Amino acid sequence: MAHGDATVPLLGTQALIRLAARQLAGAMDCPACAAIASAGWQSVPGGFDRKALRRVGTLRRPEDEDPTLREHHPAGTNAWSADAPIAPAFFPYNRCDVWECASCIRTFLRYTEYGGYYEEDRIRPVLAQLVSDGT
Repeated sequence: MAHGDATVPLLGTQALIRLAARQLAGAMDCPACAAIASAGWQSVPGGFDRKALRRVGTLRRPEDEDPTLREHHPAGTNAWSADAPIAPAFFPYNRCDVWECASCIRTFLRYTEYGGYYEEDRIRPVLAQLVSDGT
């Protein structure tokens, strides 16, 4: 999954909303993705079968080699808040790829967080009502 990989489309705010709005009935009980379906960002659990997800797009703009680290929290949320807005132009969303569950088509965002001594694969389900263009 290389940066600027042209095998998946660059998605904007409206496309992300459309993807999130189309998940199948019963997605909340999907056994394939239940372990990663809690609201907000979380680490991908070690035993989670990553093959249960397929990459369907990216929010990474190929021309932006150094995406902003600014976050968007107009209502006082923080990065870990379950109700934090999902704003594709802001961190960490501007570094995310868009994935869907192969069973229920629930939409997820994933990015790799790089710390001083670790890498952490982070995931968050996309709730259409939280997607914002940041204005």
